[in-house]
Amino acid sequence: MNSLGRRVLVVAFDGWNDAGEAATAAATQLRESRPYDPVYSVDPELYFDYMYTRPHIQADADGRRSLKWPDATIWRPRATARGTRLWVLSGAEPARAWKSFAAELVDAALSEDITGVVALGSMMSDVPHTRPITVFSGSDNEELRTALGLERSTYEGPVGILSVIAAAAEEAGIPTAALWASVPHYVAGHSPSPKATLALLDKLESITGAKVARGSLPGDALAWEATIDAAAADDEEMTEYIRQLEQTRDTWDSPEASGDAIAQEFEKYLRHRGDGGDGRGLGRGPHR
Repeated sequence: MNSLGRRVLVVAFDGWNDAGEAATAAATQLRESRPYDPVYSVDPELYFDYMYTRPHIQADADGRRSLKWPDATIWRPRATARGTRLWVLSGAEPARAWKSFAAELVDAALSEDITGVVALGSMMSDVPHTRPITVFSGSDNEELRTALGLERSTYEGPVGILSVIAAAAEEAGIPTAALWASVPHYVAGHSPSPKATLALLDKLESITGAKVARGSLPGDALAWEATIDAAAADDEEMTEYIRQLEQTRDTWDSPEASGDAIAQEFEKYLRHRGDGGDGRGLGRGPHR
């Protein structure tokens, strides 16, 4: 059994933590791959500002219209097969009372006998779309880092709701890991980013041992990449920029590359962009 146990809660929120909609799309894929039942939802009146996270009106198959309010819900897998089972917590990032929000959801997780939490996030980064999506896999839990080969983020600064929930879960005795996909920032107009979603699900399966259905994501990822290739073919500046990102990425991934060589290449790339050479963001973990 992995150190996350057999009842793992996968957490993803739209908003600040969800570049390219990669994390929430991963949560949606999990829920749509097998039957799930909602077991707990927060009261939206307590946590959401409707000026920023507005309710939506929608119609059913018969044309009946109803309001859908922002929410955060825990979903339980209906199947009771052997092996690791994945619960899902998804919703909108709250606007207020984050401590109460996190405490309420962690209490609900405890009532479900959750043994581990995996937070999914995605961030815009200077990475090429033509290479495998990088996923930062980290934890502040020393046992998890040792057992699963995770990293320890050294980032300091503003965080999203994922970090608040992770801290509350750890305080309650639930070990927590975080997976962050790096989405190429120049493809912001091509959302969602199925290639990043697929990378998150691949890593989730790797660290939990749970079987994760990919659905149409492999084909969607190829189509997404081809669409960006086509856009870049008509833009010389974009093509050159992508080539620079590829060279930098290949240097980092090269087996013979030393730490000094990687740092030098990264600083060279930053100087070319005019951003200075302080190396911010290199190997420091995500801005959670």
